[in-house]
This record gives sequence, structure tokens and C-alpha cells, in this order.
Amino acid sequence: MAEGFFHAFYSDQYEVYSAGITPTKINPFAIRVMQEVGIDISKQRSKSYKEYGEVFFHIVITTCDEAQEICPFIPAKEFLHWGFPDPAAARGTEEEVLRVFRETRDMIRDRISQAVKNGEI
Repeated sequence: MAEGFFHAFYSDQYEVYSAGITPTKINPFAIRVMQEVGIDISKQRSKSYKEYGEVFFHIVITTCDEAQEICPFIPAKEFLHWGFPDPAAARGTEEEVLRVFRETRDMIRDRISQAVKNGEI
């Protein structure tokens, strides 16, 4: 979702790469809640950090606590950690799971907007 927001709102300011520790497929609930705010992430794909090889990044941002704890060394000038709950861990009815995805989506959007506005990134 963070990649989707960066591409939608800040692609003229940032070159964004997204990757995970254990890539899977893009969660259908994530696709759905991002479509609700007019952002299509259905063409994105889950990638491993290993795909980027020895690229030196200006900023690396981890977004879940698990990634921060087990994240391998990735060459970067600056590291930020923005801990968000993993909405994929949500259980319950479809509406309950969607609620968790929406809450996480909104937290991610707000954190990115705040960081850009405050010159943090």
C-alpha cells in the first residue's frame, strides 16, 4: 500500500522501490481498499529485497515490526521504521478484515503525507 501511495502522489519527487522479507502475492483486500481511494495496485507485485542486489538507497523505510527485527543489511544513507500492524493477520468476517485493511491504509497514507510535509524524507 505504501508503494501505491508513493507512486500515486509523489512519483515526481521520489523513485520508489518496495520489497519484503518473504514476498507473496498482493493481498486482494489491499487491492480492494486502495481502489476505494482511487489507487490501483493490482499491477504491483510482491518482490524480495534480494532482487535489488547491491543498490545503495537514500532511505530505507521498514513498515512492519517483523521486517525491522529480521531485516538484512540494505545499503542506505538513512533508515526509518514506521511500524504498522500487518492487516494480513486480521481475522473475522470479510467486513471486519476490510476494516483492519482500511485502518492500516489510512495510517500509511497519513504517515507518508506527514513525512513528506515535514521534510522527514
